[in-house]
Amino acid sequence: MNGTQGTTKDTTQGATQDPTGAEGPAVIVVGSGPTGLLLAGDLAAAGIRVTLLEKRPHGISNLSRALVLHARTLEQLDARGLADELEAKGKVLDRLRLFGRLEVGLDKLPSRYNHLLVLPQYEVERVLERRAIAASVDFRYESEVTGLTQDADGVSLEVRGPGGGSSTLRAAYAVGADGLHSPVRKAIGLPFPGKSVIRSLVLADVKLAEKPASVLTVNAAGDAFAFIAPFADGYYRVIGWNRAHNVPDSEPLDLEEVKEITRLALGRDYGMHDARWMSRFHSDERQAPAYRVGRVFLAGDAAHVHTPAGAQGMNTGLQDAVNLSWKLVAAVEGRAPEGLLDTYQSERHPIGKAVLRSSGGIVRLAMAKRPWSIAARAVLASFIGAVTPIRDKAIGQITGIGYTYPAPKGAHRLTGHRAPDVALKEGRLYEALRAGKFVLIAPVGAEYDAGRAVVTRWASGRRTTVLVRPDGYVAWAADEADAGEVRAALARIVR
Repeated sequence: MNGTQGTTKDTTQGATQDPTGAEGPAVIVVGSGPTGLLLAGDLAAAGIRVTLLEKRPHGISNLSRALVLHARTLEQLDARGLADELEAKGKVLDRLRLFGRLEVGLDKLPSRYNHLLVLPQYEVERVLERRAIAASVDFRYESEVTGLTQDADGVSLEVRGPGGGSSTLRAAYAVGADGLHSPVRKAIGLPFPGKSVIRSLVLADVKLAEKPASVLTVNAAGDAFAFIAPFADGYYRVIGWNRAHNVPDSEPLDLEEVKEITRLALGRDYGMHDARWMSRFHSDERQAPAYRVGRVFLAGDAAHVHTPAGAQGMNTGLQDAVNLSWKLVAAVEGRAPEGLLDTYQSERHPIGKAVLRSSGGIVRLAMAKRPWSIAARAVLASFIGAVTPIRDKAIGQITGIGYTYPAPKGAHRLTGHRAPDVALKEGRLYEALRAGKFVLIAPVGAEYDAGRAVVTRWASGRRTTVLVRPDGYVAWAADEADAGEVRAALARIVR
């Protein structure tokens, strides 16, 4: 948790040299989806030289699949000064409906963002790309990774550029945020075990003659499932599945099939017309056994893919980036405690596994067919709705605010937990985190020289001293700490 655990020691500092002798990047990020953009932007904002490789031409597609930002992701975007802008672009939903009968309010969620935000992925990418450009990330489009080798001093990537020519890029570290079919994951020899859970899902962006009553419209009935959510431009995203019509992804798709699935699941098709895009795909559940091999890391869909249930895919990838970025900054600058980079695996891999379980469980229950499984779903929905601790745990996992990271034995009870956006003497915690540094929250009147950490104080008379990591999790805490304890913690953790 605090960087003192683990076995791998990294000594690389600063930027490396490319084969021509010019100064090259310290980190190469592969993939310019939300995960790669956030990670690259964080690194560059901290002064790290970053190259971002993307095999596609430049341009953000409006045909992205993700549509929801959850509370924990919004908190992290707030810590980068981006949440308010995104909130203004999206639509707020303060209730979740599961299995057609279980409706859970989010208004009591212990977060500034006690709701989910319906917002297309491309809007998130636009904001993150703008931030990365402003931080001087070196973008290289139409650049495909064709090979990768690493040694004790760095990573070399073979890259095929826009004209088809090949070159070699060298860096201290590389991150594969390059999706389901990740060339980086394949190059480091990691398998991607799992299976296809649902085949022949359909996606369509359409206009509707009738506006749905709620922001998100979702239901499963018989053999069919359908989901409808709005874009800001008057179009709606429709996702559907018909168990009785399982065909290959290559099978042509027309609007009549989308309408039929929607009628089966929702009872009506809302007068769909003017489809600008339709696609058929399958949904996998897969996870790499390791998120790190030497100096190469995996994040987002390159590390894990889930069913769309719970809308956790993009959110989990963004949280990967938030967890990894500050650790890479410390490693490149040569001040990372031994084993710090290993904590990316120990902290994020279990959460990826938990998301696979929860999203998979939701979709299996939603698509229950046998009478006994439908009855079990009804009982479970009633149980979750009636038992507050169970409901809160489920919502905490879906929204991301309920996850904690491992803490050393004997650590303070807060260690490893998400730090809420508490009020400070000046402002609030997530405003203080915008500096991209550790934040030391001290009692009023306490004076510390915290070096690289931002020092602030409680707005209240609270006497607990808390050291918050750059990603908004508690690294260390103590009740009634003396100055020696605080200095020792800062020296051990922040450096």
